[in-house]
Amino acid sequence: MVDIALFPIPSSVAFPGVPCPLHVFEPRYRKMVRHCVDRDMPMGVCHTEKVVHARESSQTREDILNSNQSTYKPRSVFSAGQVEILQELEDGRLLITMEPEGRFNLVEEKLTLPFSIWACEELIDNDVDSDDRQALEECKAKILNRLITITHGQTAIQDQLRSDYWQTMPALPFSFAIAGRLSMDAELAQHLLETTDTAYRLDTLLELLNRAA
Repeated sequence: MVDIALFPIPSSVAFPGVPCPLHVFEPRYRKMVRHCVDRDMPMGVCHTEKVVHARESSQTREDILNSNQSTYKPRSVFSAGQVEILQELEDGRLLITMEPEGRFNLVEEKLTLPFSIWACEELIDNDVDSDDRQALEECKAKILNRLITITHGQTAIQDQLRSDYWQTMPALPFSFAIAGRLSMDAELAQHLLETTDTAYRLDTLLELLNRAA
């Protein structure tokens, strides 16, 4: 079990290995970020199920910076990692980045106010045998080839896709890295985050790219 401070943001799905930049303006979440930095506590960014408490419809900029906004029920699966404050603006807003290191399941809420901290369990993909691993690598190669085809004429992107970084990345982290960089519906992204079947995740990504082409 690991304690994680939770930042629920509608339609925000973070994937392991894909940096998550954020602009933090609510007082409770600015306080949460500093709590995480000071105590070396991971922070999770998650999609939401529903609004628990809606903010006032009409607010000034000062109201927004000095009062908490809507409160949401979080999805039970999310990514989390260490937080870095990149810049503090004059009005107190924070520009930060969260480096997702893994996926987690909510287990028990340990703190509700002023922000939420949960005891969580790590969620990992199912083990695969050597034959399945080979199939994953073949699907990964198809995805890279499709991306190279789609980005025809964009030399810099194609050079990156052909680099050792992408070509030698194992299939499991590759599936997260690609999912986190493709534009897709938040519900589909959440579905891909929650699955523990690497092959299914890769197959779905390949299908998305084939449709795009």
